[in-house]
Amino acid sequence: MRIHYLQHVPFENPAGIVYWANEKGHSLTGTHLYNNEAVPSMDQFDWLVIMGGPMNIYEEKKYSWLKYEKKFIKEAIDQGKVVLGICLGAQLITDVLGGKVTKNPEGEIGWLPVTVNAQALKSPLFKDFPETFYAFQWHNDTFSTLGEGAVCIAGSQACKHQAFMYKERVIGLQFHLESTENSILALIDHCAGEMTGGTYMQNEEQIKSGMSLLKTANSLMEDFLNRLEAYFIEQG
Repeated sequence: MRIHYLQHVPFENPAGIVYWANEKGHSLTGTHLYNNEAVPSMDQFDWLVIMGGPMNIYEEKKYSWLKYEKKFIKEAIDQGKVVLGICLGAQLITDVLGGKVTKNPEGEIGWLPVTVNAQALKSPLFKDFPETFYAFQWHNDTFSTLGEGAVCIAGSQACKHQAFMYKERVIGLQFHLESTENSILALIDHCAGEMTGGTYMQNEEQIKSGMSLLKTANSLMEDFLNRLEAYFIEQG
């Protein structure tokens, strides 16, 4: 299987997804958009993974590559590719599907609980998932209105839409289960200014003390990717 990822900044890479892909023997290639690298043709990959980043999906004047990135994502969805968006990646998918991305009433940073709903548990991708689990969060924007055909599958106290599915092959996650200790420390180093305090914002010390939650989060991500892989193979 050929997996391609879109990376928006040097410090937000696929992290744990890299380990999973290597263990499975899948090929993994990437486009570093911040270096204005070209995206591949549609026949060069099976899965598209869209990573996070500190920019907003509507900052096309500041980040000129956002415009053609959205066109690329739309084409991948239209051609039936498996598409996984994480944080900013999920917001980009929402925009492509006609939804709205806006400031969330509360920013979320740190280790916070996410609850999946009954719709999620009906899907083979999330069947037997724990109803509530801790995930790493780092966002101020959110997909406040889902695109047509997208179904909300998870939420949190601060954020109504934490995850969605579209036609079973397109998944958006506002939260991070793929994070590693290094990727979290990199976020702290580069985006500390976003830790402005608030009900759902942890400080650096609290985030570091929650690193013990990584093992469970990574296990959930691995389980999800295994299910997505099985579904992809089954559907052909």
